[in-house]
Amino acid sequence: MKNLLWTLLACTAVFAIGCGSPEDPKKSPSGSAGGGTAPQAATQTIGVSLLTLDNPFFKVIGDNITAEGKLRGYETIVVSADKDVAKQSNQIKDFIVKKVSAIVLSPCDSKSIIPVIQEANAAGIPVFTVDIPCNEPNVKIATQIATDNLGGGKEAGQAMIEALGEAGGKVVILHFKQAESCQLRVKGFREVIDEHNQTASAKIELVAELESGGAKDMGLKAAEDSLQAHPDLRGIFAINDPAALGARAALEKAGKADQVLIIGFDGQPEGKQAIKEGKIYADPIQFPDRMGVEIVAAIVKHSKGETLPPQTLIPTRLYRKADAEADPELK
Repeated sequence: MKNLLWTLLACTAVFAIGCGSPEDPKKSPSGSAGGGTAPQAATQTIGVSLLTLDNPFFKVIGDNITAEGKLRGYETIVVSADKDVAKQSNQIKDFIVKKVSAIVLSPCDSKSIIPVIQEANAAGIPVFTVDIPCNEPNVKIATQIATDNLGGGKEAGQAMIEALGEAGGKVVILHFKQAESCQLRVKGFREVIDEHNQTASAKIELVAELESGGAKDMGLKAAEDSLQAHPDLRGIFAINDPAALGARAALEKAGKADQVLIIGFDGQPEGKQAIKEGKIYADPIQFPDRMGVEIVAAIVKHSKGETLPPQTLIPTRLYRKADAEADPELK
């Protein structure tokens, strides 16, 4: 009897070691802690469709969702929509077919993406948005994690006033109109400039909004067009760092790098380096790493039935040359 009892206890211990707790972050993606033969819980997966992965900002978001998801027991599929609504719609449909646990997206176009979000809603898959919101009616978004883009746009406006000083002058906005986040940045920027002009002796004249695509090549072309239309241009507000860097290239090509001051947005390493070198005056900087971590935390809370706020806005911080010179991450 004694030998039989020890045998039973040993078998029980082996069985327990082979299962692993569902909350154990050391599990392999399959949910197993070490090759046991007992049935495993289904793997939880987060499907992520980001606006683009060509922009380092979105890559940081995707990388942090993946890393934080792994710590929380999730596999992650990260794909690039390449600013194409049709492509993003198909990616979300694929997530629905795969029966992912949650969908995270930065919409290419908040209105055009509505039908496929409704499909995810109907399938019972929670949808979260990161960076770019979808505030449209008739869709259910679990929560939105984003930069305070309106506040960041206001910081950009203050930076432009500071950069141009009492002289004021003509300013062009390099936009990316299909993204709601960029619409908010431009709105905040315009509000501050309009308020400034009510009392300023020398006004800041917003002479044009041109499409930059949020990309370096299109930003360069838009800045070239701006210089041709307005040879006395004094400032450029670019809605992100790639567009700002494209604008800087255009200024250098035209020999007007000392005439026109650039305000960017993002705080990507290349943008920060340009600020240190005096090529961009300042950036309201974002924190994409924090966005990625917080969106996973929201997914975990939602899975536990906890109530989430409609959105969480992360403030920007204005980053100037003095900040860049003190930044240990820059060369």
